[in-house]
Amino acid sequence: MITREDVENIALLSKLFVPEDEMDNLTQSMQEIVSFADTINNADVEGVEFDNINNLSNALREDVVKPSMPKEEILKNAPEQAEDHFLVRKHS
Repeated sequence: MITREDVENIALLSKLFVPEDEMDNLTQSMQEIVSFADTINNADVEGVEFDNINNLSNALREDVVKPSMPKEEILKNAPEQAEDHFLVRKHS
């Protein structure tokens, strides 16, 4: 059961503001989502095979080597560069 306090705590942890007038609807919606997930978790799958249900076999395409743009053209968009690389500032 999802409570109003659960929704408030999730909003706090997510750094989201939920207006007071939307709190009841959001609590109900979240409860419906959890109930739906419980329904799926409780589905009887005994004897049901889920491997390759679409009968796909190697649906990936072959890699094809194509020429790329010249390095100079790509690097002209870099605000800062050194040698043949983009320079990126360290963020902490």
